[in-house]
Amino acid sequence: MFVIKRLKQISPRIVFCLFLLSLPYRTFAHPHSWMDLQTYIKSSQTALTGFSMIWTFDPMTTAYLFDGEDMSDGHREQTLQKLADSMIRNMLSTHYFTYFYDQKTPVRYQKVKTAKLTTHAGKATLSFELDLVKPYPFNGRTLQLRIFDPTYYVDMSWKSHKDVILESPAKAHCSTRLKEPHPTPAQVSYAMSIPADADPDDTLGQLFTQTIELTCHP
Repeated sequence: MFVIKRLKQISPRIVFCLFLLSLPYRTFAHPHSWMDLQTYIKSSQTALTGFSMIWTFDPMTTAYLFDGEDMSDGHREQTLQKLADSMIRNMLSTHYFTYFYDQKTPVRYQKVKTAKLTTHAGKATLSFELDLVKPYPFNGRTLQLRIFDPTYYVDMSWKSHKDVILESPAKAHCSTRLKEPHPTPAQVSYAMSIPADADPDDTLGQLFTQTIELTCHP
């Protein structure tokens, strides 16, 4: 996981997308926020059909997310669903931070209809289904899947290739490869040098993100 992070004070009732879009810059030595990703790849017998996403927030982000929210026994489930709905609604304009390509051509997906937010051991987890607009036939081409915040305020990473899971029947047709980012020393230096009052740089996140290469044969 390549980490160059920046941190700030956050509004107590902020939801996920606003958190990602408004979190100010921090220096390399300061604490950081991150998300652990799990991605399940779905298919029919002949084509890819979409992804099941499981995104787990770190404890600090979880605390900010729930700050000021009613998490009492009688309101807990309602609060969790309200936050999940807000996250999904706010992420629509940023394509759910998910970028799926056949070379330079985007493979498009449907609007997310439902999401679920749960908590365990001080961490919040967002789960949702990201279905393709139409099935993408197995054709032997290598596709690229990337999940990242364009401004790189928050690290969004798969811990290992085991966090990218091929469901049946994709398991019999597809293979995956997890590629780590390799920013140049100049790019690293630039990321560390951005002042606290600078406008967000939407080109930064892609330099520090992982890539899943996905190949499926008929």
